[in-house]
Amino acid sequence: MGLRCGIDIVEISRIKKTLENQGERFKARVFTDIEIIYCESKKNNSVESFAAAFCAKEAVSKALGSGFSMGVEMKDIEVIHDENGRPSVKLYNNAERVFEEIGASQIAISLSHCREYATANCVIC
Repeated sequence: MGLRCGIDIVEISRIKKTLENQGERFKARVFTDIEIIYCESKKNNSVESFAAAFCAKEAVSKALGSGFSMGVEMKDIEVIHDENGRPSVKLYNNAERVFEEIGASQIAISLSHCREYATANCVIC
């Protein structure tokens, strides 16, 4: 199968504006309940956390080679965090199917954000 990678970057102001304009509708369409709870727990950095999770979904979809086609939806890719805050990814439905079809066995994700941008990098092998 080889290595597959995906990367994404987003302006945090874009996610902030979307959250202000679409609020709960945007959250419900893009994020799982676990992601919403995690991001909202970050209080002063919740917008940055939502932006990083959004980037992670994009990066994973690119690494899968499907993007958001082949039936893969945003909520099929879930970003979770361990007790130390380290992110990892759980796949569901069509994202999980594509992962299995490409013969992948591992997925790694790295997230970062600053005042203006959030980014994510994904490696699948």
